Amino acid sequence: MIIGLAADHAGKELKDAMLELVKALGHEAVDYGVAVSNEQSVDYPDYAALLAQDISSGKIEAGVAICGTGTGMAITGNKFPGVRAAVVWDEYSARMSRAHNDTNMICLGARTTNLHRAADFLKIWLETAFEGGRHKMRRDKIREIEKKNFKVRLEP
Repeated sequence: MIIGLAADHAGKELKDAMLELVKALGHEAVDYGVAVSNEQSVDYPDYAALLAQDISSGKIEAGVAICGTGTGMAITGNKFPGVRAAVVWDEYSARMSRAHNDTNMICLGARTTNLHRAADFLKIWLETAFEGGRHKMRRDKIREIEKKNFKVRLEP
C-alpha cells in the first residue's frame, strides 16, 4: 500500500518515527513534511491538505496525519471528497475507525499519544479490514452526502 505521512511542527518527530514504521511494515511511504524543526511553527492545514488531496485523487491509498491532537488534521482532511479521516486515541478507536468507518486517513496527536502507543494504533489500523455489510451502507450514505455537498463525482 502507498501511505502518505504529514505533520505540523508539533507532530514532526512522531511523523518521522511513523514513516520508518510504515516502511518496516512493508508499505511504500511518501513524506509530505513538515521538514522544519519542532520550534518553527507551521500551519497544520497546509500539510493536511497536501496529504488529503492525494488521497482524494487516488494518488495514494491512505494517510497518517499528525499534529498536536490530531483534530486539526482530521477536520482538514474531511474537507476533501472521499477522505474519511479519524482521530485515533486508543486501540478500539483505531480498530473501529477501519472496521466500521473504512477510514483512509488516521490522525494522531503528538501531544496526547506517546511513540509506542501511536505505533500500536497505526499497526492495528493498517491490519484491520473494513467489515462491509451494514457499515458499507453507512459509508455509502456518507458518499451521497459528499456528492451532494461537494458537487463532484467520486467514482469513475
